[in-house]
Amino acid sequence: MFPRMVNTMNKEYDLIVIGGGSAGLAAAVGAYDAGIKSILLIERMPQLGGILNQCIHNGFGLHTFKEELTGPEYAHRFINELHDRNIEFLISTTVLSITKTLNVTISNEEIGVTTLKAKAIVNATGCNERTFGQIMIPGDRPNGVFTAGLAQKYLNLDGYLVGKKVYILGSGDIGLIMARRMTLEGANVIGVSELMPYSNGLNRNIVQCLNDFNIPLHLHNTVTKIIGKDQLEAIETMDVGDDLKPIPGTMKHIECDTLLLSVGLYPFNTLLQQAGASVYTKTKGAFVDQNLETTIPGIFSCGNVLHVHDLVDFVSQESTRAGKNAADFIKAKRGKLIKTLYTNALDGVGYLLPNMIHVYSNLNEVTFSFRVRKPMQKAILFIKDGDNVIKKITKVNLVPSEMQMVTLKDINFAQYDEIDFMLEEVK
Repeated sequence: MFPRMVNTMNKEYDLIVIGGGSAGLAAAVGAYDAGIKSILLIERMPQLGGILNQCIHNGFGLHTFKEELTGPEYAHRFINELHDRNIEFLISTTVLSITKTLNVTISNEEIGVTTLKAKAIVNATGCNERTFGQIMIPGDRPNGVFTAGLAQKYLNLDGYLVGKKVYILGSGDIGLIMARRMTLEGANVIGVSELMPYSNGLNRNIVQCLNDFNIPLHLHNTVTKIIGKDQLEAIETMDVGDDLKPIPGTMKHIECDTLLLSVGLYPFNTLLQQAGASVYTKTKGAFVDQNLETTIPGIFSCGNVLHVHDLVDFVSQESTRAGKNAADFIKAKRGKLIKTLYTNALDGVGYLLPNMIHVYSNLNEVTFSFRVRKPMQKAILFIKDGDNVIKKITKVNLVPSEMQMVTLKDINFAQYDEIDFMLEEVK
């Protein structure tokens, strides 16, 4: 796969998509299908597909393609869609900056540094793992401590088994999947510690990756010390209380040669922040309206750079919508702006998107995404404008690891002053 190089005499595009993973690919295809043909997709890695290329397990595509695919298979479907539409792209290319005037400065070995002009931009740069240094576990700094995603790359792409006696901190999905993967490759996965009283991974991954292999999950437990000078020799773990502080007398010494960290992801939002886009503090992603447009007109955000998703199919759905909305912006297919509403995540709701609703004269539906703060077997979701209840929805089996979506249709949003989401648990 080779890049279709930018013609240095033509530095203007209708749409520039930054990121060639699941979000960027879907956004580019969505915009093309909505009538925009002048598109450039930019990817910093030497191949398209993003993190999907190292996710060789199945479970992808059930919503999008109605069949179960591996990560590379899922990526290949969208890459073929890109090729079928003859959408121009660059690989091994770094985006250095974007501006409020929709200029995109890029760099690669072939063309050096150049600035391109767009009528709209979709930012789809994904997310990063929280690292060893960010969680600051006391003790030594030996070899043998990896983020789960990095260990996944070493094993699945490079063929390198990072260790034989493995412990995992955090029950995020990548960590759970790597517990299974390492076991299948012959490693001894001793256990998984999770700081919270519930898992942060999908329930199916708890069952298929831990329970099926008799790997213990220790809730309300964390790693409190790393031991080893040059190579990891052991760790210490302790139970924690409701205040998440270690409980004296619960320390265990566990010998291992590898510690995998699955302690959360955060959006790679640097480009938008440098451009001056507002950030939503609860997700660290961009502050967006119902069109996934940021506070900078013409710049859109989608996928894991906006908020971390639990299913790639949902990334593709959201990003297709972002591409279509960017196309509508380019073609000025919006009605008259009547007012702007802001949304609020209240009782029991961890975060809520969109953050604002631009009420245009042709607006007839809005899709909301949110996560709960804690597990709830049953709850009533109240969608309100102050004391006025707009809608009540009964929800069951709510967990923080699974994103919830609600679409409000055929509602006159102009009659409201704000949109609040709150949950009332049913005991």
